[in-house]
Amino acid sequence: MSELIRRGTAADVDAISDLTMRAYQKWLALIGYEPLPMLADYAVAVQEHRFDLLEVDGAPAALIETELRADDVLIVNVAVSPDAQKRGYGRRLLTVAEQIATEAVRTTLRLYTNERFEKNIRLYASLGYAEERLETRANGARVVHMVKRIA
Repeated sequence: MSELIRRGTAADVDAISDLTMRAYQKWLALIGYEPLPMLADYAVAVQEHRFDLLEVDGAPAALIETELRADDVLIVNVAVSPDAQKRGYGRRLLTVAEQIATEAVRTTLRLYTNERFEKNIRLYASLGYAEERLETRANGARVVHMVKRIA
């Protein structure tokens, strides 16, 4: 089994969209609506953000979408295909985000997730992310904003 992490391009839009839809499908029953990554226009996002794809035997298994901002790197989306979960791919891609921040001379990473995605919140906390604030959105969603400082 060969694994490769590579930059996503406009040619990957369909694969990015498909992977994201499959990864977030499990959350629909929990929250009752489509999470933001399921609503994104990836043809636009791939032009505005960086995508790193983790491929297994040439097929996308996981991705991370990041946005380089003035003072930090925002992790917009981490998605792992349902058939590729529990293999550490999400953790590996979060390490890629730290490398992106270091190369861009940023010492802060930020991300956000739905308050009801408790498993994700525990994972992020175990990797050094701390809860920064809680936001209630117009649709009633409660979003946990998390931050990690790196050297």
